[in-house]
Amino acid sequence: MLISAGVGERLREERERLGKNQTDFGVAAGVSRGTQKAYELESSSPDVRYLSGLEALGVDVRYVLTGSRVDTDLADLSDTEATVLGHMREMSDSDRATLAHLAFAMAQVSQRDPK
Repeated sequence: MLISAGVGERLREERERLGKNQTDFGVAAGVSRGTQKAYELESSSPDVRYLSGLEALGVDVRYVLTGSRVDTDLADLSDTEATVLGHMREMSDSDRATLAHLAFAMAQVSQRDPK
């Protein structure tokens, strides 16, 4: 899987925003410093496990992949969004990560084939 231009730069931005060096950031996300460097240089593409690890670190994975930040204005949540968020807060970290991946995948499908 090839990544689009800019992913490495945005990945570095997120790493720096979290105040981590390449070694610590990579290890926390499950890869070596060399692999982290390759991702930032865009000479290698990150996989789903790595992206899941990033999300657990507080990285805005949507921003890294698309260049578009996730809207964080909680005042504009619909009733359904607030309910889902409430349920997410009751889940284990592992279940939250699974739900986040599912929501991401469903959003990607919806963007390609809106109904």
